[in-house]
Amino acid sequence: MRRRLVGWCGLLIGISSAFISLGCGGGGGWPNPTTNVAATQNPLVAQYTIGSRPHSTAWVEFGEDTNYGRQTSITGPSLGLPGTLTLLVAGMKPSTTYHMRAHVDWGSGSWVEPDRTFTTGALPTVTAGTTSPLTQPRIVVSHPTPGLSPTSGVELFNLVGTGTQLRAFVTDLQGNVIWYFDPGPNRGSPVPMKLMPNGHFVLDVGDLLEVDLAGNILRDIYPSTVNQSLAANGFPITVTQFHHDIAVLPNGHWIVLGNQVKDFTNLPGFPGVTHVLGDVVLDIDPSGNVGWAWSGFDHLDVNRHPLGLADFEGAGADWTHSNALVYTSDGNLLVSMRNQSWILKLDYQNGAGAGDILWKLGFEGDFQLSAGDSSQWFFAQHFPNLLADNGSQSTLAIWDNGDNRIDSADQPCPIDLACYSRATIFKVDQDTKVATLVWQDAPGHYSFWGGSIGVLSNGDVEFDQTIPFGTQASRIMEVTQTDTPQTVWQLDLTGENAYRGYRIPSLYPGVTWK
Repeated sequence: MRRRLVGWCGLLIGISSAFISLGCGGGGGWPNPTTNVAATQNPLVAQYTIGSRPHSTAWVEFGEDTNYGRQTSITGPSLGLPGTLTLLVAGMKPSTTYHMRAHVDWGSGSWVEPDRTFTTGALPTVTAGTTSPLTQPRIVVSHPTPGLSPTSGVELFNLVGTGTQLRAFVTDLQGNVIWYFDPGPNRGSPVPMKLMPNGHFVLDVGDLLEVDLAGNILRDIYPSTVNQSLAANGFPITVTQFHHDIAVLPNGHWIVLGNQVKDFTNLPGFPGVTHVLGDVVLDIDPSGNVGWAWSGFDHLDVNRHPLGLADFEGAGADWTHSNALVYTSDGNLLVSMRNQSWILKLDYQNGAGAGDILWKLGFEGDFQLSAGDSSQWFFAQHFPNLLADNGSQSTLAIWDNGDNRIDSADQPCPIDLACYSRATIFKVDQDTKVATLVWQDAPGHYSFWGGSIGVLSNGDVEFDQTIPFGTQASRIMEVTQTDTPQTVWQLDLTGENAYRGYRIPSLYPGVTWK
């Protein structure tokens, strides 16, 4: 029997002996795409559903008027008959009407939807799953230097507070909240929260969460799951908690910091038994399985503790207190250890490394400063940000908190001099083991914990001072990267402390909002 081809909306289907064409309207025999916009569980986020031909892609532009001004990333291609695409539209202020329209593209054409509107809801007044009041951040933005404009983007916040405070959110550069996630009263503060390459957010709130823009939890990994995997895979490590940072790798694995406790008897200066709190670094795959693990107890001297061994929130004597992870271009890892005032480079080799410490950057480490005395090192640092990584030459922005800074007389502050904090940029030669301080800005405050730093697209430097005034208040500044830095933009947050606060281009990977 001879086959017959049926053409339906541009597709040929073989069913018998003659060619049949079914007209469907629209260009090329297809109808125009259909769209639907609906609210989500996050009152600041809309869900766009688009029905179109197979192999279509789509994006949505939106704004407070028909100039729009913001857009989502491109999603697709669609599959099936008809093709269906779903996008989450985020980055909108509360209780505001927005204009939006979809753009749909396929191989032989495109379609732009007529304008439509969507009105966002109000920010929540109670914390998720309770009737307890949820307090909102108090934010004031200023522009201290006339004639200077901030770099485009939005501001991502990780606040440390109680379950009755909004702690994980994003604002525009005017200080308006345009996205948030409320982990609820029974989870911890988001330390950290990061935008992932796939457009989701990853948070450590006691358990590790991956959430989409609507706040749907897509992945949830608990310490107990990781401990089962550690035991099953023969790692002699028990994690008491996750903490401080997560690095998302290109293969989808998460590199995570965790705590481990070991008991030591009669350490010098510490008679009796000391419960020492150390750090582990874990490579966790999407299912929660641990394929690589590293423990500081196997590689560092427990008797080196320049910031002492004070108890940390009842968890043990705070020995290393790591606070940041960086994946390097050669497949290794940087680990920032606050209580050692060191940044370590670990032999990770994309999960095949032995875990040896390749070098230690900082005071009493493996590098020499090219100029200046020991006070020019960073102390109790946060958020090393790898700006450039070219063979043996690296450039790092580092927030230097300055705790126990060693002065020119090798005395820790505040014995002879007051402690102070700085934004710094170092160039590091890994071959010669020489570090050069190439830029710094000391804004005049001492912020003894927390903080972040980054260099923006126009060369300005932005940094977060978590606790510059010794109270529940933080200050984020964008300054020029000049010998005499000028403050371009400043955000003051009161009532809470921003563990991190930094600029991202938008809520969508690959998209920059002006």
